Amino acid sequence: MSFTLYRVLAYVTGVFLLGLTFLAMPAKYLIGENSMFALAPAPQGAEHWFGPESPLMLFIAMPHGYIYMLYVLVVLWVALDRRWGAGRTLGVVLAGTIPILGFVVEHRVVKSEQAKEAAALAGAQESAPTG
Repeated sequence: MSFTLYRVLAYVTGVFLLGLTFLAMPAKYLIGENSMFALAPAPQGAEHWFGPESPLMLFIAMPHGYIYMLYVLVVLWVALDRRWGAGRTLGVVLAGTIPILGFVVEHRVVKSEQAKEAAALAGAQESAPTG
């Protein structure tokens, strides 16, 4: 249960982080006459989506923050359940802060955990008495 929840939250956190990095933050800081680093004017008729009061921050940044906090808690739950070391736990938590890296780390963690489960299953079958 906890591992499935980790996998789902890893993807959701990654998608929201991509939206934050490549949509919400540029809309707030780079586009529009009132933005901090105005590189381009806002498109005609869509000015309300750009600048310091961009609603994208409400729709992307706020949910991302709450989802990331839940992600951290679930990673800690999985780490305790599966007896991960502090380094691995910290690495998985920090992977959720770098765009695209979260997807890569999730894939590697799943691969590693599946290999451990297969090895444990094979070991249990070998030590089982044959009738």
